[in-house]
Amino acid sequence: MNLITKAKDGIVLDGAMSDELERQGVRTNNKLWTATALTDELDKVYQAHWNYFEAGAELVITDTYQANVQAFIKAGYSQKQAQQFIRSAVKIAKKARDDFEKKSGKHNYVAGTVGSYGAYLADGNEYRGDYNLTEQEYLEFHLPRLRLILAEKPDLIALETQPKLSELVAVLNWLNNNEPDYPVYVSFTLRDAKHISDGTAIKEAVNKVKEYPQVFAIGINCVAPDLVSPALQEISKYTAKPLVVYPNQGACYDPTIKKWREFSQSYDFSELTKKWYQDGARLIGGCCTTRPKEIKQISESLKQLR
Repeated sequence: MNLITKAKDGIVLDGAMSDELERQGVRTNNKLWTATALTDELDKVYQAHWNYFEAGAELVITDTYQANVQAFIKAGYSQKQAQQFIRSAVKIAKKARDDFEKKSGKHNYVAGTVGSYGAYLADGNEYRGDYNLTEQEYLEFHLPRLRLILAEKPDLIALETQPKLSELVAVLNWLNNNEPDYPVYVSFTLRDAKHISDGTAIKEAVNKVKEYPQVFAIGINCVAPDLVSPALQEISKYTAKPLVVYPNQGACYDPTIKKWREFSQSYDFSELTKKWYQDGARLIGGCCTTRPKEIKQISESLKQLR
């Protein structure tokens, strides 16, 4: 079964890279965030991917969300080192995938992730979209990383945690012109159940994104679980494509200390998966503050639903 066919039945995504790295002792409270592990702790990135495969994830996301050439150079690394770090992120995810397949006989997938310009700003702007660049400026930022990811041939591209439609369209236009056969899923952050983070109506955003044939799934990530169902119901009004969802656990991110503030509420992802599946979600996982425990719950529920 290929990726697109499987997506129609359901795919278990992974959980937070940051939590798994921090649990292993990686210090992520800097502007590189999880990408800091790519400089000298690749073994821990590998272990994070492996832990999610063991929990039942069928698709893991590379540690490239906040890994971009500009950020590495700003942190003091050379352009050549920055390029190596980004390529290594895809290689290590594929190695974990292939090693797990040798052990289990199960074939899984790797998504090369591309975060927004807001993530590079490292001030929480991926949840606001308070910036405006031209299409050319967006491409000048994104292409150095995107080309490196594509060169390592992940199974798909994940344009995730996206707060702005204009930024997304710039990248999709380039992909459509240069890599039109590469599968892509798109995932927004939200202001509320009817608007993405920069205030664009979900109706407008979804109607625009679904114009691109290579986009096989559309959805949301890093939003509170309570927002998921109403947002999925809104998205499904405008597309028949499989929906993707991977929320956080309702925590609030503090960009000053580069950490998620403590939260007390706990969610049963087994039950949530059943509800989200009814709402049209087919690619289901967790984002920040979720761990293998939640992915295992999702996996067990999705197996029953399929």
